[in-house]
Amino acid sequence: TITTIPTHRLITDSFKNWRGMSQTGARRIKRAIVIDVSSIRIQTEEEVDHFTRFALLADYIRTKEQDLADYNAGLTTEVDAEVNRRRLTNVGTFRAYAFNYLKNHPRIDQNMTLIVRQLEPGPEGLPLEIYCFTNTTEWAAYEDIQSDIFDHLMAIIPEFGLRLFQKPAGSDLLNLKYEAVEKANP
Repeated sequence: TITTIPTHRLITDSFKNWRGMSQTGARRIKRAIVIDVSSIRIQTEEEVDHFTRFALLADYIRTKEQDLADYNAGLTTEVDAEVNRRRLTNVGTFRAYAFNYLKNHPRIDQNMTLIVRQLEPGPEGLPLEIYCFTNTTEWAAYEDIQSDIFDHLMAIIPEFGLRLFQKPAGSDLLNLKYEAVEKANP
């Protein structure tokens, strides 16, 4: 099909060019998971040991612990004070998990950009953006791949001691109301 577009429409309207997607055979995923910042914290030694048993995290934990040990060994201030030392955080470990999950996903194009990054925190929390490309351009398959990835990441996030941010609504507000009534009438 050949379509004619009036020249003034090129200035006044926006158009999406799908050629790049068609030529590469890949389709971009660019979506964020918003993490409740009140759930971000330093990991305990027990948690770090627990995560070394995750196949997707074992190498990360080993490498990161060595990096942190090297950094902390070079401190000239009192290293016994916890505040002076660098340590693993649950959000950093989850970010590494998400990255390695995508690196090992059979439907993610490993030859294209793959990033898991923190965006600027806001009133809703800390957005953790997933930026990668599927190895298909077929719409239904793309949506299935994207949904499977986010289903998995959202389901496993409590394992890291993190919570997703969600504005209170419906049952959340009812629970708050019942909690307030119970506190008022013990």
